[in-house]
Amino acid sequence: WFPGGETSYQTLFDLQSLSHSYSVIASDINDKIMFFMARFVFNDRSCMFYSETLPVEYMGGKPMCMKQYSQMLSSCRIPGLEKDSLVFHGKSSNPPKHITVVHNSQFFVLDVYNSDGTPLTVDQLNVQLERICNSSPEINAEPVGILTTLDRDSWSKAYISLIKDKINKDSLSTIERSICTVCLDGPIPQASDEMYNTYAGLQIMHGGGSQWNSANRWFDKTLQLIIGEEGAQGFNMSHSAADGTVFMVLADYVIASMKKPEKILSPVVPLPKPQKLHFNITPDIKKYIEEAKQSMDIIAQNLDLRVMVFSHYGKKVLKDHKISPDAFIQMAIQLAYYRMYQRCCPSYEAASLRTFRDGRVAAIYSTTSASAAFVKAFDDPKKKNTEKVDLLEKAMKVHRWNTGMAISGQEVDGHLIGLRMQAVEEEISMPDVFTDISFHKFLDCRLSTSQVTSKSGCLPCAGPALLESYDMCYSLTNVDITFVVTAYHTCKENNAAQLIQVLENALLDMRALLAQKPLSKL
Repeated sequence: WFPGGETSYQTLFDLQSLSHSYSVIASDINDKIMFFMARFVFNDRSCMFYSETLPVEYMGGKPMCMKQYSQMLSSCRIPGLEKDSLVFHGKSSNPPKHITVVHNSQFFVLDVYNSDGTPLTVDQLNVQLERICNSSPEINAEPVGILTTLDRDSWSKAYISLIKDKINKDSLSTIERSICTVCLDGPIPQASDEMYNTYAGLQIMHGGGSQWNSANRWFDKTLQLIIGEEGAQGFNMSHSAADGTVFMVLADYVIASMKKPEKILSPVVPLPKPQKLHFNITPDIKKYIEEAKQSMDIIAQNLDLRVMVFSHYGKKVLKDHKISPDAFIQMAIQLAYYRMYQRCCPSYEAASLRTFRDGRVAAIYSTTSASAAFVKAFDDPKKKNTEKVDLLEKAMKVHRWNTGMAISGQEVDGHLIGLRMQAVEEEISMPDVFTDISFHKFLDCRLSTSQVTSKSGCLPCAGPALLESYDMCYSLTNVDITFVVTAYHTCKENNAAQLIQVLENALLDMRALLAQKPLSKL
């Protein structure tokens, strides 16, 4: 029940890009229905993506920019020596009609439209995917996909070496132009029933390491559909092209589509055989591949991921108290962190700026003077419940105000960072505010959070942006709240399992407080 994630927003794999890759894990989907995932991504809905004819979405009564939908398919991140670039092929004069399929770390081109322009049926896809699996036995092929897990500087140098060869260049172009990548994974490490979802989540996030499925990927692609042979399924998505909430709409649509029976008869015309992509591997590229294997294994071993389904109550209980579910959860997160570390830390929640043209995300700063006053008072036996409730009300009110400011384009940090960058670019004396220790502490967020709610039961998960930070994604329903927390093992101070347990206790204690003294309407 959870496909791919939020600050995992792009290519998962240096520390910075691990914080930019979304993973979404899906539940209760059998192998046959997984073919619907592939089919419906490039069927009628994708045409609406390309033609920008999707119905306009609204937030708070305001229309939202829909551009990101047209950027999800047929797009790719290209490594560069100074900066990466994004390429979008969906709206070109000759939009792609193929997907890339990866099996046993070998890449294949699969045309997903018939000669008459109709999309392949599920049965036809089944035939073609079986052909690919039969054509890609476990051989000692060089795992070129593992190169996309390198840090961006190393990958850009390897990329330049690769494209010197025409065969390599053509194969890379085919992958980059494809509508999406479908990854047919091998097995994953065995896990107990209670740990299976965690292991599945890690597989969707990074593939488990070089000995498992990390080379069975192309992490620069905006959208990867991942299908494990033991049943794990999900999406891995690049935040470079679009935001988590946009990807979740696609995930919800795909899963809803999978429940609709297929009524299209397959044409009797023979299907062209999927073509394998070839690469000429020089000693120089071989060296980069070995480097990527080593670094990827370190990353896979370092990332800790924990899932908790908080089933004691959901947003219905909170709405019955006439309070904001999101503000309440944010205060519970603040309380959990304070209980665990006996201090507050800079933390933020992602907010959408799609009410602006080309808007992406803003930061809602959850740690405030009001939230600090609340968490410090909560476990103080000298404080009365009425005072604690009052402090909670004030903290949530401030958080809601900060939320309104962020989504209306009035966030502070983006403006300040822009000014600092302007000073660098124009080579003027850096203003004192940007060299002061308080400015660096302000931006040193050790806890990044995001709510990305799904209609279909999918849940996003993401890697932390910094070695010392946590990432927390959560999704609400009327009856429960699901959290995914990630951290790095090498940061000895962090403990994702402990934080998620302390958070559960905080949510229970705050509910008990509400039962004793209901809040006023917020």
